[in-house]
Amino acid sequence: MYNGSGDGEASASKKIPPATSMLWNRKLRRFIECGTGRALMELETKRTLLDMFKEKQQKNAESGSLPSFYKKKPEDGYISHRVQRLEKCRFKKKQSDLLLNADDLDAMWVCLRQNCVIDDATGAEKMNYEDFCHIASECTEQMGSKCRRFFSPSNFMKFEKDESGRIAILPFYLYVMRMVSLTQVRIDMSELDEDSDGFLQPHQMKTYISGLIPNLAQLRDMPEAFISMYCCIAAHKFFFFCDPHRRGKACIKKLLLSNALQELIELQEESEEEVTDTEQAENWFSLTSAQRICDMFLALDKDMSGTLNKHELRAYADGTLTDIFIERAFDEHIGRGKNGGNGREMDFENFLDFVLALKNKDTEEGLTYLFRCLDLHGRGFLTTADIHTLFRDVHRKWIDGGNYELCIEDVRDEIWDMVKPADPLRIPLADLLSCKQGGTVASMLIDVRGFWAHDNRENLLQEEEEPEEE
Repeated sequence: MYNGSGDGEASASKKIPPATSMLWNRKLRRFIECGTGRALMELETKRTLLDMFKEKQQKNAESGSLPSFYKKKPEDGYISHRVQRLEKCRFKKKQSDLLLNADDLDAMWVCLRQNCVIDDATGAEKMNYEDFCHIASECTEQMGSKCRRFFSPSNFMKFEKDESGRIAILPFYLYVMRMVSLTQVRIDMSELDEDSDGFLQPHQMKTYISGLIPNLAQLRDMPEAFISMYCCIAAHKFFFFCDPHRRGKACIKKLLLSNALQELIELQEESEEEVTDTEQAENWFSLTSAQRICDMFLALDKDMSGTLNKHELRAYADGTLTDIFIERAFDEHIGRGKNGGNGREMDFENFLDFVLALKNKDTEEGLTYLFRCLDLHGRGFLTTADIHTLFRDVHRKWIDGGNYELCIEDVRDEIWDMVKPADPLRIPLADLLSCKQGGTVASMLIDVRGFWAHDNRENLLQEEEEPEEE
């Protein structure tokens, strides 16, 4: 109770905690600091958490409901979304600060060359592990700790070593450049990943490619009116290989590891004057290839409707594809129109899938696309009757082209010998992929030109070797 003492004494008495409280704190601290007390507390915590987990499991079992596996993403107005975006921006800035810039890479190359030895046998510049550690110290002095992660023992062991335990400096430097490039691409793609789920949608991938065009030497002179179409063509290859289930989004990690990204980055290293027409046509991302695909679609679209019907698509590749394959492509990969019926037509994006599958028959994604067309009854495997039916159209075009008569049964047996299926009565997709000749088999069954190339493979191989000998 208030005893009439002064204000100073009252305030002083309030600051001093009761003796019983101090004694309780000391006892609790001693109990925790001793090993027995700490062990008992950890055990009690585990028991409490286990009881909570069992209680939650029991409630779920009683309610009969499935556990929650989907959480709605926060909207723009929520504080959690703002915090997530702020955290993402800080993380990306931190990663960007850790990247080596062009000056750092040049300084590293100079340091590598100054501290390497020349191999007398091959003339290659090499370094042993001691040189490797010394170079790491010098680079750290020049550019800070951001280069240390490249000079780890595990990285040294990744490269091929000679009998003296030395590695070549050039492969190591190229490895550093590639890692820096991939990290920068990862950061750029993450900026477009609005919901931070690790996936990009088609429109986000098009935005990334559009921003990359000014940095690619072969694409800088692209007409502005063609940029939108080019981004559509380029992005479609990424999603053909990185989104096989057509979910409308591609994992950023898959995009970084895909061959398509490397093919796109190649346009930065070379000038178009040094690249032959053949190399430009083979690179899907070259301006020549993109324009050729657009011109091809427009040439096939006789009625200028913006889509292709079966009759128009039969003119693809000079009409060498079989009619049954065209029919099956529409059945399996083209959705029905709004009115239903058989009035299905192929739009430009479906046409890109069609072209990509034919150009990449040896890949899993391309062969999967074609196998669905070859599987006439949707059973997941091919039988001898399917092979006979498919090759019958090829045989007809073969004879119409003035070629010699051949036996369909012999071709069927040859395909069986090429694939060597585990089940002698059927060929599933897995056997086509494992035999490493699935693309050739598919060409033989859908394209008379593909069968001609297989039938004349020895002559074609000899023609390719003769110019090299000259």
